[in-house]
Amino acid sequence: MIHIAITRAVAVAGQATVVVLGAHAASIAPMLRHTPASIIVNRQWRSGLASSIRLAVERLPAGVDAALITLADQPLVTAADLRRLVSAWRRQPQYACAAQYGSDVGVPAIFPRSMFGDLLGLRGDRGAQVLLSRYRDRVIRVAMPAARLDVDHPEDLLEVDTRLASTSA
Repeated sequence: MIHIAITRAVAVAGQATVVVLGAHAASIAPMLRHTPASIIVNRQWRSGLASSIRLAVERLPAGVDAALITLADQPLVTAADLRRLVSAWRRQPQYACAAQYGSDVGVPAIFPRSMFGDLLGLRGDRGAQVLLSRYRDRVIRVAMPAARLDVDHPEDLLEVDTRLASTSA
């Protein structure tokens, strides 16, 4: 799944892609050595998702206008989905832009440079969701039903297999 997520992110962001690894970095990093993305290890991963976001923002290339945050556990999100998000953000680059799936708004999401300080101030395991709620009037929502499914449990993989089989039939 991580290769798929990185390939899709690189298709959109190119070499500005930053991948943050945590608990299993030692076993995953060697498999990613040929990717054009920058790979960094979050040694503070136990402190929550926010620590990975902070590390990624700190390592972004100088001069970037925004940060696209996406997760490796959303295997149905495509490069086309990410491109639609970028396209919507470019029309209003002072706003954040986030995936909407049902009534939920979340990642993948784009945060403009003006929100980098807020990203660096995140703590705990809620990630950027806090900012999407705080700035809800400054968030462009892009319908992205594929983002609803994230793989947190083995049974989630069965749903991924089912959905992928139904789209290829």
